This record gives sequence, C-alpha cells and structure tokens, in this order.
Amino acid sequence: MAGAGYTSMGAYSIHHADVFSFLENPAALSQLKKTAAGLYAERKFLLTELNSYTTAVGIKTSSGNFGITALYTGFAAYNETRLGLAYGRSLGSKLDVGATINYNSIGIANGYGSAAAISFELGSIWRLTEKLQAGFHINNPVGGKFGNDKQEKLPAVYSFGIGYDAAEKFLVSTSIEKEEGQPVSIHTGFQYKLIPQLLVRAGMASANSTAWLGLGLTIRSLRLDITTSYHPQLGISPGMLLLFSFGNQKN
Repeated sequence: MAGAGYTSMGAYSIHHADVFSFLENPAALSQLKKTAAGLYAERKFLLTELNSYTTAVGIKTSSGNFGITALYTGFAAYNETRLGLAYGRSLGSKLDVGATINYNSIGIANGYGSAAAISFELGSIWRLTEKLQAGFHINNPVGGKFGNDKQEKLPAVYSFGIGYDAAEKFLVSTSIEKEEGQPVSIHTGFQYKLIPQLLVRAGMASANSTAWLGLGLTIRSLRLDITTSYHPQLGISPGMLLLFSFGNQKN
C-alpha cells in the first residue's frame, strides 16, 4: 500500500489510532472513537505514473465498527485498484479482533483488459498493559488469484506489530512483515504531539531502506498532514493526508 509506513503508525495504540489504522490491522477499527473519513495521496518518486490514492471511512456503531477502503495506484496504461470492507470489535478489555474482505483488480491498456481477485485479511490486537499493545495480521493466507486462468497469485503477507504509548503524546511502534517471495521487513517509527494541534511522525522500513517524515496540523475536526519519504536510489515521494472526524473529539 502507498504510504503504508506513515499511515499505519497508530494501529497498535490506544491514544494515536485513526481511521487509517485498520489498513495495517483490521482489529484497530475497535479503537476508533468517532466516525471518520480520510484521504491519502502520494506521488511515488515524483513520477506521475506512480500516483497513489487511498481513502478510508470508519463507522462507529454499538455492535462494533465498520470500515470501507478504496486504493488506486498507477495511470491509464496500467493501474491497480483495491476495494475493501472491514469489521472490528473488542472482545472484552484485553482483545480486539477484525477482518477485511477485498476486491483487487488490475487494468492494462492496449487491449490487455483487466483481471480481478478476491482476498481477505484477519487481525487481532492484545492489550498487554495500559501502555503496551501487540497484534498479528494475516493478509491473503489462502492465495487469491487473478483472471480466468488463475495464473497470477496475490502474495500472502504476515505481520506482527507492537506499540508502546510512553505517554498520551508519544508513541513508539514496530512491526515485522513477511511477504511471500520477499525478504522480511522491519517497520519502526514514532509519533509525538508537540502540542495538541501539532504532531510529528517519523520512521523507516528496512526492506527497501526507505525513511519517512510528516507533520500533522489539527484544527477542530480536520487534520492535515504533509509527508515525504526518501529512498537512497530512487529519491523522494511527497504525500498529503486529510482526516475528518464527525463530532467533537479530544486531541
């Protein structure tokens, strides 16, 4: 997912979860305090052909929380799309669980057409202490495949994450991810609220040696983040994130 390191920071946190957190682990939906919506846009390595857009909506209900996601990356000649429907809820005071079902598609111009596949995700988050949370996330464990001939398989992805709320203003988070056919990647980062209206996020991913940084400004129910990531060979990828929560919410 585009900007995954940045947008997933709050997944294993009580104080810093937001509407994008369930893309990292669907169980994080249970931490959503208000119905909310968000948009993240990124230009990978400053290339128009690698533009990416991610939207997320989280709906809070008395029977658990629901999430809707839409992801698009690419351009007219080649693009990838994913639509998802998620559900998460708490099972007591120590355990949150969640699941997502996704519709994945690839579109190729010049007569090649398109192909689609269904996949699903499962997640759990354990509240080990008041400050420490850990969880597992499994994406596509049974191997959804594209097209009528089913020759191209979506990779299975397994991850373990842990987050430490050192204070209400400060979070440190780390996840270990293994994608089928790829080396293990470690994602680590922190979020710090300088003041209630202003936060900073920074982190890095080991597999592709990418570092990222962002600043977020909150005005009432709206938050705007300006982000950038850096790859030592391919350069920078600027991004922008917008979050809107419905109803008053404590910062």
